Amino acid sequence: MSFIEAIILGLIQGLTEFLPISSSAHLRIVGEVLPSATDPGASFTAITQLGTEAAVVIFFWKDITRIIGRWFRHFRSSEGIPKNDPDVRLGWLIIIGTIPIVLVGFFAQEYIRSVFRSLWVVAIVLIVFGILLGLADLLGKRTREMSEMTYRNGVLIGLAQMLALIPGVSRSGATTTAGLALGYTRPAAARFAFLLAIPAVFGSGLYELQHSLGEPAGYYGYAETAVATVVAFGVGLAVIAFLMNYISKHSFLPFVIYRLLLGGTLLVLLSVGVLDPL
Repeated sequence: MSFIEAIILGLIQGLTEFLPISSSAHLRIVGEVLPSATDPGASFTAITQLGTEAAVVIFFWKDITRIIGRWFRHFRSSEGIPKNDPDVRLGWLIIIGTIPIVLVGFFAQEYIRSVFRSLWVVAIVLIVFGILLGLADLLGKRTREMSEMTYRNGVLIGLAQMLALIPGVSRSGATTTAGLALGYTRPAAARFAFLLAIPAVFGSGLYELQHSLGEPAGYYGYAETAVATVVAFGVGLAVIAFLMNYISKHSFLPFVIYRLLLGGTLLVLLSVGVLDPL
C-alpha cells in the first residue's frame, strides 16, 4: 500500500509543483486522506522535488546552458561579453535571488517542519496568496520580458521565493506573482521563476537526501520515495509544457479560483473536525 501511496503522491507532486497552487500544500493535504493518514513530511517533499526540478533542467536546457556559458565567459576579457549582457545579469540574479531562501531555510528548519505545516496555516495561505496572484495578474502591466530583468526586481522575486518555505504559498506562485506585480509578462515571470528555483530546490533536496541516509524520509522508505520522485519527474515535464503554452494565451484566474475553493474547503473541514490540523 505504501508504494501505491507513493505513486499517488508523486503524481500530485508532478501535477502541482509548477502550477501556482502549492505542491507542498497538496502533498500535506493528500497525505491526510490516504489510508496511512500521515503527513509525508518536509524531507519527502524536498526529495521528490528533485524529480520535478530535473524536469525543469531538461525543458529549459538551452536557456540554462546559454546563461551558464555566458556567465562564465564574461570573466574572460578576450570573450568581449559585457557585464550588462542579459544572460550574464540573469546568471547573477539567479545566484543573488537564491540567497534569501537558503538563509531562511537553514535557520528556520524548526518552523518549516512543524508550525508551518499546520493545515490551518496551509488553508489561510492558500487563500491569501491566491488573492495576491489574482491582483498581480489583473493589475500588472505585463510589458517586460525576462531579458529586461533588473537586479532590484530579481532580488524582490528572490525574496518572494523565500515565502515558499510555507506550504500553501507555492514557489512558482509566489515568484510569478512578484514578477507580474513588477510588470513582467506571464511567460517571462514564469520562466524566471522556474530558473530561479533550480539552485534552491536542488540544494534543499540534496540536503534532505543526505540527512535521510541511515533513516527513511518519514513514513515512506527509500524505495517509495525514489518511485515518487521518478513519477514526479515524468508528470512534471508534461505539466511545464502545458503551463508555458497555457499562460501565453490565458490568465491565471482558474488557478486563483482553485486556490480560494481549496483553502475555503480546508477551513470548513478543519472547523468541523474532519481533518486534524497537525
